Amino acid sequence: MKHLNIVVRGKVQGVFFRASTKAVADQMGIKGFVKNEKDGSVYIEAEGDDLMLDAFTDWCREGPERSEVTDVEITDGALRNFRNFEVVKKNLLW
Repeated sequence: MKHLNIVVRGKVQGVFFRASTKAVADQMGIKGFVKNEKDGSVYIEAEGDDLMLDAFTDWCREGPERSEVTDVEITDGALRNFRNFEVVKKNLLW
């Protein structure tokens, strides 16, 4: 089990990126969350086994049909033992 912090940049807001990410994560058994960031990027925390996380990050580099991913930044993080994968609707810090 591994934890990844993922930042996806490009045309990734307003193109169903979060909903598509949740659908893919649910299919792969990935746990965590996805949210839009103020700078126009999408932030993901994902936990799962290495093989599924590799496939998930490959998908993040492509995104859904209407997105245009220009950069994906992936860093390891500490396990948080998420129970499911959630779409965070709004950032309360904005």
